[in-house]
Amino acid sequence: MPIRPENPFKGRHYPGEVILSAVRWYLRYPLAYLHVSELLVERGLFIDASCVWRWVQAYAPEIARRCRPHLKSTNKETVRTGDGR
Repeated sequence: MPIRPENPFKGRHYPGEVILSAVRWYLRYPLAYLHVSELLVERGLFIDASCVWRWVQAYAPEIARRCRPHLKSTNKETVRTGDGR
């Protein structure tokens, strides 16, 4: 199901807040899809791990694209001073 800019969650069975929470948990913390689905079960939502996998595959690239401008830039050309002793 393609992501549309006007309503990226159109046609999904769960609200966008649930989908984004699951995708954020998976991307932010070292969790397996099964662990994310267990977290959702603790919150009263019975969602299979394969559904979380599909959400991550669909929404992770879009989240990364939208977050990239807000990340702090790093200076990769670091100059070290001293001899390191």
